[in-house]
Amino acid sequence: MAAATTVTLLLLASRYGYHRDELYFLLAGRHLDWGYVDQGPLVPALARLLDTIAPGNLVVLRTPSAVLAGGAVLLVAAIARELGAGRGGQLFAAVLAALSGIVLASGHLLSTTTVDLLVWLVAAWCAVRLLRTGDSRWALGIGLALGVGMLSKLLPALLAVGLVAGVLIAGPRRLLRDRWVLAAAGITVLLAAPNLIWQATNGFPQLGVASSISDGDSSYSGRLESFTLHFVIISPYAVPIWIAGLVALLRRPEWRAYRAVGWAWVVVVGIVLIAGGKGYYDAPLLLVLTAAGALVTVAWASRGSLWWRRGLLTLGVVPFLLPNVVLLLPVLPADRLPGFVVDVNYDAGETIGWPEFADSVARVHRGLPPEERSRAVVLTANYGEAGALARYGPARGLPRAYSGHNSMVDFGRPPADADVVIAVGWVGGEPGDPLGAWFERCTLSGVVDQRVEVDNDENGGPIHVCRGLRRPWSQIWDTEVRHTG
Repeated sequence: MAAATTVTLLLLASRYGYHRDELYFLLAGRHLDWGYVDQGPLVPALARLLDTIAPGNLVVLRTPSAVLAGGAVLLVAAIARELGAGRGGQLFAAVLAALSGIVLASGHLLSTTTVDLLVWLVAAWCAVRLLRTGDSRWALGIGLALGVGMLSKLLPALLAVGLVAGVLIAGPRRLLRDRWVLAAAGITVLLAAPNLIWQATNGFPQLGVASSISDGDSSYSGRLESFTLHFVIISPYAVPIWIAGLVALLRRPEWRAYRAVGWAWVVVVGIVLIAGGKGYYDAPLLLVLTAAGALVTVAWASRGSLWWRRGLLTLGVVPFLLPNVVLLLPVLPADRLPGFVVDVNYDAGETIGWPEFADSVARVHRGLPPEERSRAVVLTANYGEAGALARYGPARGLPRAYSGHNSMVDFGRPPADADVVIAVGWVGGEPGDPLGAWFERCTLSGVVDQRVEVDNDENGGPIHVCRGLRRPWSQIWDTEVRHTG
């Protein structure tokens, strides 16, 4: 199942186009640093390496994610095995993982989420082995995984909090004084130090991003959406299975040693919901619960001669799991993508139409008088738009694109004499709106036409031409143009 997952993802890797985040990673890779406003250095550095090896090749760019997704499937089966599952339970756990929303969605794109997924599962597998064997040297594996993961994002620290809380609640508490566990904590801090130092030096901007996410200024964020996502992020079919796994971890006498893992999820999901984080942050632990639930479910289906139980499990795969493939992978034609796909999978819409987006901006640029065209710059509302213009703009004669979104603000501001601006994605151009506050006059000069009927953040968006900068860029760039989310 792990190999089949990786191969399937590779076969579909070239479908549609870049995701907005991938375009951002590629652009961030041109400005390598030990940290960024919204992430660590790992994925931008990887994006730069892959694009250097094979420029513009989506399959190469997405190969690590496909491999990591296959690794995630293997780890879920391995966790089920550690809990005592036989071949049937391991296979069932692998099938649930391979067809889960989180594995398919993150495995299709180069993403920090894919790194998080594998990091959390490696740490969870090491934790289960530690609790089963009593050999605390497995804590070193946890520390190594968390440290590497924190070079991508700081989210693995949340897993560390959950595991420590789980041990405090359910034991064995002696682990918190164990020399190998303390050494593992040291490894985590040592590996994460470059990103942590960068964050501390720059005032921990990831906390500002987290605040924006909590306010609902990002996809899959907000407490209600975060809560409901838990019922579909693996699949609706898997909900009773991972609930059974959670109950078994917390109540089965023979699984007493693993109760800390169950409590870890309870603590983590509580923090995510209270803080208003994204609903997929704890998805790797849901896969751990699914591994436990797969063992319980297979045992239930095998009990006695009730054939209908096994039939129910088998038939449930088709209506509940296979739709994940259609909704989360690019198997349908991009120019005939049903609206319900984008409604369910926001990211699908963000992989369509970027070259056409650049065409729309280029048309406005060509329409400028020659004397303005030579000194015009582009100001985009988000990092995906800036990344797309960095990728596709030069071939269309476009000037450099700037943005105040997340780390884009640190990649440079427009020249002091840039007083003709093509503003993309900004609503307004009137007094009281951002553009009206920054420029003397703005004219709606075009709209984004991606030449397909897709409801994403760009299609149909406004393109203004603004003139007469009211204040110098140096005064407004860090205080007004800068924004996170």
